[in-house]
Amino acid sequence: MVTISPIVGYDDQRAALTWLAEAFGFTEHAVHEYNGEIVHAEMRYGDGVIMFGRGHKDSSGVYVVVEDADAHHARAVAAGARVTRELSDQDYGSRDYAALDHEGNEWYFGTYRPKL
Repeated sequence: MVTISPIVGYDDQRAALTWLAEAFGFTEHAVHEYNGEIVHAEMRYGDGVIMFGRGHKDSSGVYVVVEDADAHHARAVAAGARVTRELSDQDYGSRDYAALDHEGNEWYFGTYRPKL
């Protein structure tokens, strides 16, 4: 069961799909497009998943599945995490938010669990 997934940034998501498959043996798991642009992609390697989509090569982070996003958000805020995307319900069924850790690394927490 996947609970933590790295989020990798690429300037060219289509090229990343091809290159990661050819070079590292990842397999395409899910690709979601809007107006011909990849907005979210998942690639699988064994029982792990990486994610990427809109963004650029300088953006990366970690997505962590949590059971109770509201409680997790409250805990993070109480500890001083700087929220960069407010807690909200997503159209794909997740409830999630994003925050920076004490050194500025981006973390995403939500109820979406990639299904393998």
